[in-house]
Amino acid sequence: MVNLRIWRKFDFLMVGIVLLLIAYGALMIYSATQSAVDLQELWRVQLTRAGIGLIAMLVVSLIDYRYYRELYKFLYVGIVILLAVLLIAGELTGGTQRWLAGGAIQPGELTKLVIIIVLAKIISDHDGEMDRIPYLLQSLTVVLLPMLLVFLQPDMGTSIIIGFIWLAMALVGGMRLFHLGLLGGGVALASPIIWLMMKDYMRQRITLFLDPTGNPDDFYNVQQALISIGSGGWLGKGFGNGTQNQLRFLRVRHTDFIFSVIGEELGMLGAILLFLLIILLLWRILRVANLAGDPFGRLIAVGVGAVIFFQSFVNIGVNLKMVPVTGTPLPFISYGGSSLLTFLLTIGLLQSVLIYRKRLDFEN
Repeated sequence: MVNLRIWRKFDFLMVGIVLLLIAYGALMIYSATQSAVDLQELWRVQLTRAGIGLIAMLVVSLIDYRYYRELYKFLYVGIVILLAVLLIAGELTGGTQRWLAGGAIQPGELTKLVIIIVLAKIISDHDGEMDRIPYLLQSLTVVLLPMLLVFLQPDMGTSIIIGFIWLAMALVGGMRLFHLGLLGGGVALASPIIWLMMKDYMRQRITLFLDPTGNPDDFYNVQQALISIGSGGWLGKGFGNGTQNQLRFLRVRHTDFIFSVIGEELGMLGAILLFLLIILLLWRILRVANLAGDPFGRLIAVGVGAVIFFQSFVNIGVNLKMVPVTGTPLPFISYGGSSLLTFLLTIGLLQSVLIYRKRLDFEN
């Protein structure tokens, strides 16, 4: 039996914030789907998945995070094989191959968690040496293959998120700004090749962001999102009373554009509440990074914080027309089983860092 003293270091406040975010998301999914008969049960599905994810979170929190240092090669090879299998036998939906097992598993989401662990291992092994090019390139090389496999699904949004995870962890690990500048120059030089590798719809999203008037039909989703948010005002139209939402002018409203539902029905106050919850969660994650007993644990916390921050920024930015449409879910809020499970697993990993930052004795 695990020593009960470990629960003294368990961050119940962090879990409480996560539960509030999940409940907030389930409520907005309920509102966003009640006008569509075939979608009305999605909020129940989301809560069921949340229950499974919370159990998985507790299990992960009870496993010493240091064990993953020894398993990182198996995790990396396993996720690369899974991504390769996805390209061969994945379920084709909307022109993309992102799901396995009838849509139950989205390997791209799990890739984020695996990359955080792998990078934490590699960068912590060279703690204080990441200002040297060989070690920096070693860490970058590790993420390039998963990024490419995800990009080929095609899923540019997730591949960019993986790149951002590397950037955040490398910077905290000691990467020099000069090397960051060189990397940025290399990406700029390679941009014509990247542009040619993109699918047509990817290029259209970028050109649409730069020139919305060029294709009004494709701009429809973003336009409806802006109308929804703008019409909500400070207090919103009331839960379940959003016209753009309930009359289905707003598409994919339970996933990519759920923030617009919040803005229309709960107004600016509802959006501020969401911002506060995300900021509080990031604060608790930074606390984990500060309390971590070793570089490996600290880097895990940095990676988790980076992905939650970046995905939140991108999803809300898409709704506000600040960034091109990417199909990135809002953490803990948007409908999606693989995304929710992955984020709950990261929370479990953070709890493990807190619990085992100093080795504890176990008793039978």
